[in-house]
Amino acid sequence: MEAIVSFSSCNFWCLPCLISCVESDWQGGAVCEEKGWVTMGDRGLSAISVAGVSDYLESLIGEDVRLRQLWIFGEVSSCKPHAVGLFFSLKDSQTTDLLDCVVWKNGLAQLQHRPEIGQQVLLLGTVRLYRKRSGYQLQVVQCLPFGDGLKALQRQKLEQRLQAEGLFDRDRKRPLPLYPQTIAVVTSPQAAAWGDIQRSLRQRSPGLKVLLSPTLVQGDQAPAAIATAIARVVADGRAELLILARGGGAREDLECFDDEQVVRAIATCPIPVVTGLGHEQDETLADRVADWAAHTPTAAAIRSVPAWTELRQAWQQLRQRLIHAQRQQWQDYRRQLQHCQTRLGWPLLQRRLQQAQHQQQSLRQRLQQASRLQLAQERQHLDHLQELLAILNPESVLQRGYALVRRDRTLIQQVQDLQVGDRLSLQWADGTAGVCVETVTAAVENQSDR
Repeated sequence: MEAIVSFSSCNFWCLPCLISCVESDWQGGAVCEEKGWVTMGDRGLSAISVAGVSDYLESLIGEDVRLRQLWIFGEVSSCKPHAVGLFFSLKDSQTTDLLDCVVWKNGLAQLQHRPEIGQQVLLLGTVRLYRKRSGYQLQVVQCLPFGDGLKALQRQKLEQRLQAEGLFDRDRKRPLPLYPQTIAVVTSPQAAAWGDIQRSLRQRSPGLKVLLSPTLVQGDQAPAAIATAIARVVADGRAELLILARGGGAREDLECFDDEQVVRAIATCPIPVVTGLGHEQDETLADRVADWAAHTPTAAAIRSVPAWTELRQAWQQLRQRLIHAQRQQWQDYRRQLQHCQTRLGWPLLQRRLQQAQHQQQSLRQRLQQASRLQLAQERQHLDHLQELLAILNPESVLQRGYALVRRDRTLIQQVQDLQVGDRLSLQWADGTAGVCVETVTAAVENQSDR
């Protein structure tokens, strides 16, 4: 920047020279209002106006791209609401530097967080010159809490990028299979969610095959583990539907379900995905990309399969509708016959009546056959369920030579729960025995088929 005042005819910046130049040259001076400076006489003395300085500084700040839409963090040291907006100051935590900030009235509603004194915040805005006070200020368009704000900012950018790719579009949502025979569950085998899902599926759909693809559901390693578990289900190829579940917890415990790796694994999964992540207040990115999002693992299981009692009720309703429609049709036939009898006389009416009777008899036989067939199918299905109940009865299993394994009266369901040296109790149909574990060998695959 050039000097505001320069002397071409005098190299001395002393007060007498300055007074002399002004007294001798002012009478012949010229003023340039457009550029904000004046030239006085032949000696080359020039000066710039206050507005000229402001214009120059405003152009410097406005043309600097580094001062546009930049993120700034600091502590709110003062805050004062005004009719035109919210004015506050941001101070540096290491120095005494202050930055004046303003949020105009029309931008307050867009703030995700309203700044308050003493808070550490993350601001997005543009630096502008404040001409009336010869200073600069940050015109804020967004405010986030500093700690959670960085994570929220990263999540927001990822969400916008995935949204632009169309991963959250409704057109991508696939319908869930009405009567799936095999369902895969991606969750932690130690989590309560796994037990809730098994119990709900067993109650709603006996005989359903359930596969477990174990994974971590919390921590830094969870995103890669979840993606691997989903890929394992895809490679297996048996499941018609996938449930991704986790029990309730703090919002930060669900951060792995906002990871891009997990979102893309769900998006590329060839079978429909239902999420039950146990958090009603916040929606994860995994929920947004899934074909159906439930608030809890139990709700996810309920949405995945229909209850057999509901199917039976639906069949009964359809049967009643069919009977009602048949009766209505018979009534229509009777009215038509009466009309024909009135118009055509008895002989023709008798012939048509016989035809209608034949049709009625045929329809009655077809209805009876359909009812008997449906009833036989229902009885066969009920017999099948009774056989399954008998097979799955623990007493029946013990009668076939199997044994129940317990440790401290707790039932052991998998070899991963055992350790060398554990004292166990084995129960057969005819008695019990105590044993001590000497070796533990786990299977290569970890899948649970029920």
